[in-house]
Amino acid sequence: MREVIREQLGEEETCSYLPEQRSLTRYRIVEGCTPETYQRMLERGWRRFGPLFFRPMCVACQECRSLRVEVDSFEPNRSMRRTLKRNEDLRVIVQQPTVTREHMQLYDRYHADMAGRKGWTLRQSDPIDYLLTFVEGHRTFGHEMLFFVERRLVLVTLVDILPRAISAVYTYYDPDERQRSLGVYSILRQIELARSRQVPYLYLGYRVEGNASMRYKARYRPHQLLEGRPEFNEQPVWSAGPEIAV
Repeated sequence: MREVIREQLGEEETCSYLPEQRSLTRYRIVEGCTPETYQRMLERGWRRFGPLFFRPMCVACQECRSLRVEVDSFEPNRSMRRTLKRNEDLRVIVQQPTVTREHMQLYDRYHADMAGRKGWTLRQSDPIDYLLTFVEGHRTFGHEMLFFVERRLVLVTLVDILPRAISAVYTYYDPDERQRSLGVYSILRQIELARSRQVPYLYLGYRVEGNASMRYKARYRPHQLLEGRPEFNEQPVWSAGPEIAV
C-alpha cells in the first residue's frame, strides 16, 4: 500500500506541561504507514496516538525533548530490582491492542485516582475514544502488554514495536496496587521486551525538565535526548544531555 502523508498545525493553546507557556502541535496522518517510516519519525521526535502522529512546534519553548533509553547498557538500580522482585507473581500477555469492559473499568479507576491525587482533569471515558486513541492505527507495530494477578487485570501498557526501537505509548494500572510501583515495573518490562527483540532503544516520550511529573524518565540511565526538531530529510542528533535531579 502506498503511503499518503497529510499534515496540519493545531491551534496555539496553553501548554498542559508548563502552564506559563503556549503550545503549538504539528500533526501528521500517514495512511499505510510502514514500520520503517514510523521508525524514521520516532527518531525525529514524533509520537503516535491512534492513526495520528504529532510533534511539538512551539515557537518560544523547546522543553519537550524526546528521551530514549540505551537498552543494552541499562542496569536497574536497587529500588528497581526490588520492584521486579515485588511483581514476580504477575503474568503477562503481549498482543495487538484491544478494548474490553475490563480495560475501561481499569482505565476509569486509574484516572479517577490520578484526578484525586494529582489534580488531573477527570473526563467521562468512552470506549469509542479509547478505540480511536489506543487501538486504531496499530497496523503491525501496535501492541499491548496485559499484566494479571491470577485472572485480575492490574496493568495495561501500550507499546509500538519497531525495527530498531520500542516506543512507550501509554500505561495505566489498578490504584489499589500502587504499592507494587507498577509504573516503574512497566518500564522495566518494556526494557526487557526490547532486549528480547534485540532493539537498541526504548523511547519514553518527551522529557520536560520544568514539569515535576515528567522527571521520572531521567531515572532510566543511560539515556539520550534529541537535539532540536529535525525534518524528515535531516539526520537526527541524539546526545546524553544534562542530568536532572530525580
